Amino acid sequence: MKRILEEELMCCDAQARAYAAADFEDAHSGFIRTFRKFFHGRDIRGYVLDLGCGPGDIAVRFARAYPECFVHGIDGSEAMLYCGRRIISGAADVRHRIALFRGRLPGVSPPRREYDIVLSNSLLHHLRDPMVLWSAVRRHGAPGAPVFIMDLKRPADSTEAGRLVDAYAAGEPEVLRHDFYRSLLAAFEIEEIRHQLGVAGLADFLSVRAVSDRHVAAWGFLPPRPWRRKTATRSAVSTREGLGR
Repeated sequence: MKRILEEELMCCDAQARAYAAADFEDAHSGFIRTFRKFFHGRDIRGYVLDLGCGPGDIAVRFARAYPECFVHGIDGSEAMLYCGRRIISGAADVRHRIALFRGRLPGVSPPRREYDIVLSNSLLHHLRDPMVLWSAVRRHGAPGAPVFIMDLKRPADSTEAGRLVDAYAAGEPEVLRHDFYRSLLAAFEIEEIRHQLGVAGLADFLSVRAVSDRHVAAWGFLPPRPWRRKTATRSAVSTREGLGR
């Protein structure tokens, strides 16, 4: 099935509120569980960059899972960040270690020049040009930094997409069911992500594989050398900006 683009940003207040209130327990706890599996035994501490943080649930969960981490979340939707700040203000145990900022790739300027860990959940499928994400990972991650990117994977056809919506969003509002369906159609296949990593010069450092019937993950470590002086060749994908949810 050919990829069908969706909107890069969730700017509608109703859409953002529905997303913030949705039950993502399975997917978001799975994000943390899979990170733990891939980086088991590693000393996870320092400053974390969460690209496309949305309403901040992953940031809260990660801060709770790793008490020696400070999380900076970046998102292009003010509506999402408004919901996120409310969620974080209620997380008294970790709110002093989380901050959310508005910004859009590729021109985003996080508070820190380099981050010890780079994360992203469900951002890649929103981007018209996926290379802006991988360029941001290279630009903002410190040499040797753990990288963990998790996203939806595109199903074989629209029938399979509908089955996944029914299986995992049966009780959600129609706006979320619609968004989930559109997101599945906009997601990338595993081989497409591997190609993106090759273009970005990250194929030797990040691995890609399916981690559920609807999710794919790319993970590994940025090279511990002064590779930033080298400019990766851009693909022929559209260069339109975007950082969304």
